[in-house]
Amino acid sequence: MNFLLNNFIFKQNEHKIIALESFEGLRNLTITSVIIISILILGRYLNKESKVLLAKSICVLAIVLISYDHLINVINGNWEIHLNLPLHLCSISNLITCIILFIPKNNKLFEFLFYCGFIGGLMAIITPQINYYDGGLFMYFYYYISHGTIILIPLYMFYHLEMKLSKYSWLKTFIILNIIMVLIMPLNFIIGSGSNYMYLAESPKIDNPLVFGDWPYYIINWEIIVLVLFYFTYLIFTRKKI
Repeated sequence: MNFLLNNFIFKQNEHKIIALESFEGLRNLTITSVIIISILILGRYLNKESKVLLAKSICVLAIVLISYDHLINVINGNWEIHLNLPLHLCSISNLITCIILFIPKNNKLFEFLFYCGFIGGLMAIITPQINYYDGGLFMYFYYYISHGTIILIPLYMFYHLEMKLSKYSWLKTFIILNIIMVLIMPLNFIIGSGSNYMYLAESPKIDNPLVFGDWPYYIINWEIIVLVLFYFTYLIFTRKKI
């Protein structure tokens, strides 16, 4: 009886994993990439005020979608502390996206969004895992729009709003990211009920060559991989060595 009751109480929708090599995966990657590139190209032909207006409009869209996502979960009784806090790396990046153009210029916040949002969003688009997918169109489109936005906004700010990466920004962001991880890892165990923010309690079930090993070894592997990705991202976008 207890077994059946626990299964009833804690039953969740299955994660939807989309293989990159599938038609669906390639289609979604192509559409998302075309939209991001098109907006970046459009930005080249706008004056300064229009560039800012376009970026702020995208940020407002992010605010509306995030607010609606949380609101609809609350109304439907589906909001759970172990699932819906904005503590995944991409969720944190989305929150930064919501505010970054409405506050005084903050280069540290931009750099965090650039490395974590751009790389995290890119990984999410390439190897999608829609957690607890309910089969609805909103959750499906929200996944791609939210992750596409955290790729687009830092790139747009870099190319069109005169935001640049400072020296050692890759290393400073890596340190900040690790501080956040140190705070969130014990929080997962405190919350319990399968809480897995930033995938620090269990690795995501995706087909990604960068995700390998059991807990906690996959986290150590991530540390090395993320540091290398941050550094090479810095080199690519600054075209200089440190």
